[in-house]
Amino acid sequence: MRGSQMQVSPDQAQLLAMLVQILGAERCIELGVYTGYSSLAIALALPESGCLVACERDARSLEVAKKYYALAGVSDKVIVKHGLAADALKSMILNGEVCSYDFAFVDAEKRMTQEYFELLLQLVRVGGVIVIDNVLWHGKVADPLVNDAKTVSIRNFNRTLMEDKRVSISMDICDWE
Repeated sequence: MRGSQMQVSPDQAQLLAMLVQILGAERCIELGVYTGYSSLAIALALPESGCLVACERDARSLEVAKKYYALAGVSDKVIVKHGLAADALKSMILNGEVCSYDFAFVDAEKRMTQEYFELLLQLVRVGGVIVIDNVLWHGKVADPLVNDAKTVSIRNFNRTLMEDKRVSISMDICDWE
């Protein structure tokens, strides 16, 4: 499929699953499903009663993901939301789901990361975990000569996050990107 470079690596999928297990997560959110590999890893790590809200704007990618959810027997754990992730998150907040999620993984539109983060802070409980992919953006965020919209957005998000007293942060520099 086009955009295959967006697929998470096996070690990243394993880390996501391990974080879900360590956290004892039962309710998770993923923004940016692509073909479903990362959401499949998360869903497989959830207990039988667990659920994952998987948000993706591309219908073709979602169809691929849903096929693999079914093959892995986790379709009943995954609530698929087709459309813009910010709209889905706002709807979840309005539906009274504030502080009811344990874990979130963001691998969606890079220019929206700050907005996603603010919305997820409302949905993920205190002590929960929010994982943001691509914060290094292939090293571009450290290069002052790179100033395209996505890179600047990620750079600004990182700067804001470093000063955010509401959260504790950790950055992994694995070669996932």
